[in-house]
Amino acid sequence: MRGTSAAMTTLLGRNSGGAAHGVEVCTAAAGQTKAGAPSLMEAVVDRANLWLAYQKVVGNRGAPGVDGLSVEQFADWLRMYWPSIKAALLNGQYLPQAIRAVDIPKPAGGVRTLGIPTVVDRLIQQALLQVLQPIFEPTFSESSYGFRPGRSAQQAVLAAQRYVQEGRRWVVDIDLEKFFDRVNHDLLMARIARQVKDVRVLKLIRRYLEAGLMRDGLVAQRREGTPQGGPLSPLLSNILLTDWDRELERRGHAFCRYADDCNIYVRSETAGEQLLKQMKRFLAERLKLRINDAKSACAKPSTRKFLGYSLTGQRQARLRIAPQSLQRLMARVKELLRQGRGRSLRHTIETLNPVLRGWIGYFQYTQTKSALENLDGWLRRRLRCLLWRQAKHRQGRTTMLRRQGLPEDRAWRSAHNGQGPWWNSGASHMNVAFPKRFFGALGLISLLDSQQRLQCHP
Repeated sequence: MRGTSAAMTTLLGRNSGGAAHGVEVCTAAAGQTKAGAPSLMEAVVDRANLWLAYQKVVGNRGAPGVDGLSVEQFADWLRMYWPSIKAALLNGQYLPQAIRAVDIPKPAGGVRTLGIPTVVDRLIQQALLQVLQPIFEPTFSESSYGFRPGRSAQQAVLAAQRYVQEGRRWVVDIDLEKFFDRVNHDLLMARIARQVKDVRVLKLIRRYLEAGLMRDGLVAQRREGTPQGGPLSPLLSNILLTDWDRELERRGHAFCRYADDCNIYVRSETAGEQLLKQMKRFLAERLKLRINDAKSACAKPSTRKFLGYSLTGQRQARLRIAPQSLQRLMARVKELLRQGRGRSLRHTIETLNPVLRGWIGYFQYTQTKSALENLDGWLRRRLRCLLWRQAKHRQGRTTMLRRQGLPEDRAWRSAHNGQGPWWNSGASHMNVAFPKRFFGALGLISLLDSQQRLQCHP
């Protein structure tokens, strides 16, 4: 990495201000654009801004695009080709390459298509993002939480809880049908042009929107949509959907939007049903978008999930983890344990812990500890089941239980009980032989204990 950084420093030059200077460049560019000066592209290719973008792209790693160029090869490639690319950007003549289509299975079925740009196009998009974000950020709604600096999904969930606690006992849960595939380019570009006056930047964004999608060696041209996968797509989605936010604000509604997932909180079912019809019409007429009828509804918040969370039906509307989120974690744990059958228990726990930490870090705001207690117990039982399987035969299981302190007679009877691994993992002999403290000594984290620590030290 040291050699890569040195090569990039030689190529672009490194300002003494480092990363902080890059922020100043973006802020200055925002001021110039609002004043109408068409000089935004100069800010995009500014050395400090590009250095920040380069660090971000390399830090994210990522797969190669259609040209096969990897992040590891990028610095040498830039040294040779960047001067001509920069000139093309400044002249308004740069043409992005096609993006590589990658289909990712969705948890609930179906696939989500990601578009993987080439590494150089990721660099340029990231540089664009760093300059455009400060321009558009002040225009966004306070009720928009997705892909914005200093905002998070957890903030949206906490705001949703507050709206329900204030007496809005119905939610209009709106899911946009294939939003990233259906973005209208003309509508989006018109909204970008409200703030951006540099024609070169506008042309470049339009070219990124229209870049072909390569699948199985064939490139399909696109006339709508902004595929997920490039650094610029999240910002573009917020720019387009800000009109929706402003319409909801104009009507005086309490809502939370995270990307294309929007929940609007109302005080009656009648009001909610009427609003759902009105929003369906508004989105179709104004933004050329469609609501997914199968996933959208007016319902009680306790029956819906929002960003992985749900709410209890009581008046205090306590936050809880949605059942689908629990099931996804359990499926992931099962997958990791299947991979760990031939490995030591300590190695398996070291593999599990990062997944568990990340999961509880997100769901730390849950207010129903029983789900975490049950998950902790289920996880330890899965590990006991793994140990039982690894012992393989009766003699090995007898030896394993004796080593853990069980009397010889009980160890022998337990190993010869004729029951399967899952039954034995929940039986008293395995719980006595491998109690909670045994797994704690090997480093297994407790979801409940971790949540309590996070709540005490946010």
